[in-house]
Amino acid sequence: MTASSVAAEYNWLFWILVVVCGVVSTGIAFVVLYSAWYFRRKRDNELPPPSISNSVKMEAAWTLIPLFLFMGMFAWGAKLYFDIERPPDDAEQIYVVAKQWMWKTQRPDGIREINELHVPVGQSVKLLMISQDVVHSFYVPAFRIKQDVLPGRYTSIWFRAIKPGKYHLFCAEYCGTNHSQMIGWIYAMEQPQYQAWLQQGAAEGSLASDGEKLFHQGGCANCHHFDGHGPGPDLRGLYGTTVELADGTTTVADDVYIRRKLMDPRATTVRGFDKNVMPNFSKLVTEEDAIQLIAYIRSLGPAPTAPSSIGTAPDSYGKQPGIAYPGAGPIVNHTPGMQ
Repeated sequence: MTASSVAAEYNWLFWILVVVCGVVSTGIAFVVLYSAWYFRRKRDNELPPPSISNSVKMEAAWTLIPLFLFMGMFAWGAKLYFDIERPPDDAEQIYVVAKQWMWKTQRPDGIREINELHVPVGQSVKLLMISQDVVHSFYVPAFRIKQDVLPGRYTSIWFRAIKPGKYHLFCAEYCGTNHSQMIGWIYAMEQPQYQAWLQQGAAEGSLASDGEKLFHQGGCANCHHFDGHGPGPDLRGLYGTTVELADGTTTVADDVYIRRKLMDPRATTVRGFDKNVMPNFSKLVTEEDAIQLIAYIRSLGPAPTAPSSIGTAPDSYGKQPGIAYPGAGPIVNHTPGMQ
């Protein structure tokens, strides 16, 4: 069954590989067996056959023809690999947490499913996946997709269903005694049915709203002040920006970076901030919690621009905010980033 946008092309490549490799292997086997039979010693006193002069044309043919065939298949396979590794810009992102022995999916709007995933036909879907315990493998045969799901590291894969239906989801990596029971279903639905399903499964809050609760419950707001003057940096507008680190390098504040700051805050330190302030949350925050916190940080808009000095109250020294005075030094802006 082919039910995704890349499945048909994968089928063509697979069968061409089977046919070409089968023909080449059969041809080599035939030549070896025929040569062994034809050039066998027929009599004890038989002399060796005369040597055969080399044929440049024949050698060039059996070298170049297989070279072009197999390099062509390699290029085709590489093209398909890059297609499946680079999701479209309009792909809907869904988070997947694997754990013994179930698949848990979470959408940005807060809808959660266990061992099931509902998707609309014709819509690209990107899965950002991580394991809570051991190595798993997300495998949907009808979509021709399979991706290892690792503990402590995000992996991703995408697909676009082209046929409505119910499709098997398996774990293709032995993950423990109940590995064979780690199965589920993906439901591809036409848009009207999908929208109706979304209304039926509406969640109480989004991932971002759940993450906001965790942000305050965990005491994150005690350091990451929204006025930019806390011991930790202001997180508004952080997601997707370039962060300068204490060692002089830079990195992009994406899901991987933010999760790492939660689980191992001393691995990287933002320039200008104390690396020993932020505690390690690896024993307190689950992978699902981390996803919610990332969603909340991602939802934070940029910090508001500085208000005009006209009509604003001076500080205790009689100076207007946002204005550089002689001898006062430059106005310092904190670079957005995680501590």
